Amino acid sequence: MNQGKYVFAQLMSLVNHKEFTSYVDKYRGNYRVRDFTCWHQFLCMSFGQITNRESLRDTVLCLQAHDHKLYHLGLTKGVRKSTLADANETRDWRIYAEFAQVLIKQARHLCQRDQEMAIELDNVVYALDATTIELCLDVFWWAKFRKHKAAIKLHTLLDVKCEIPCFIHITDGTVHDVNVLDVIEFEAEAFYVMDRGYIDWSRLYMIHLAAAYFVVRAKDNLAFERVYSQKVDKSTGLRCDQIIRLTGYKAAKSYPEYLRRVKYYDEGHDQTYVYLTNHFEAPALQIAVLYVNRWKVEIFFKWVKQHLRIKKFWGENPNAVKTQIWIAVCTFVLVAILKYKLNSQHSLNEVLQILSVSAFDKTSVNQLLMKINTKNLDTPGSNQLTIFDL
Repeated sequence: MNQGKYVFAQLMSLVNHKEFTSYVDKYRGNYRVRDFTCWHQFLCMSFGQITNRESLRDTVLCLQAHDHKLYHLGLTKGVRKSTLADANETRDWRIYAEFAQVLIKQARHLCQRDQEMAIELDNVVYALDATTIELCLDVFWWAKFRKHKAAIKLHTLLDVKCEIPCFIHITDGTVHDVNVLDVIEFEAEAFYVMDRGYIDWSRLYMIHLAAAYFVVRAKDNLAFERVYSQKVDKSTGLRCDQIIRLTGYKAAKSYPEYLRRVKYYDEGHDQTYVYLTNHFEAPALQIAVLYVNRWKVEIFFKWVKQHLRIKKFWGENPNAVKTQIWIAVCTFVLVAILKYKLNSQHSLNEVLQILSVSAFDKTSVNQLLMKINTKNLDTPGSNQLTIFDL
């Protein structure tokens, strides 16, 4: 990072302008635009995310207060709220969605996969889940959910080992979670960990046919027949490891292959869990560990809602909402890339907080983070929730 640049400018220097421009050109984002380009829009929205602004007006007011510094942030002229709002509503959100995939690929490449984890498998492990963000029905009339409420759903596929979202599908609140399985391109040899809401035997069989693996929690009314049982060490919490076939008429027709059924007893919570998978070689305990790591996607949702500006949307039409979400994702991944490049020992939460109060500081980001690392060595543990402690 170059010393002398503002911290926010140093973060934005991680963006490959050539790749960003290619997506702008693909969707004609700058068509008939004179001054306020898609890049300026991206900078303004990312600035709002980094500095925890609450609205477009709040973001623009903060930028106008530092008008003499805008050139050094990459903004050649002042920013107006109406101009930024129009850009969010009219410029294709797919520009930022596809550019986010470029950043995600870069972040996953930089991620150190040799961190200490209970998962001993070399396969890529994905956790799949969805979260609902409720909206005002009078304003977001297009986001159908309930009679008197509107909402959207974020269907997210999280890479468990590096905790980066690799796939996000945005729908209205009425779309059932299981429908997202129809739009995911499954990766051979990868594990997809899901809760029981994703049990649809025809869709799970499509995962099996794609040479991928799934781990899903079984429903209580599962109709099956035991084919074979393997020995388990009950001192580890395992209760059984079985090969089964489905006996329900529709279920057996939709999923004609054998399944593996693993039962695990959690002594700490006095609960028994039953998992189903189409992987027959991994140790039974690893199947249970895989499902435990599914909660990382839940933690990701909590972290996003707490620290990224997506609970209050800065535009009303679908394009503005999707634009805000995808630029928030881009900002999140840029912070992750910065963390990996600097090999920072801070969690993403801590890095974001440092950046949020230092956006107009000219200190080198490397020096800034290392200073705080040194000071924190003897600091007692904080009560602050640190979610992504990578």
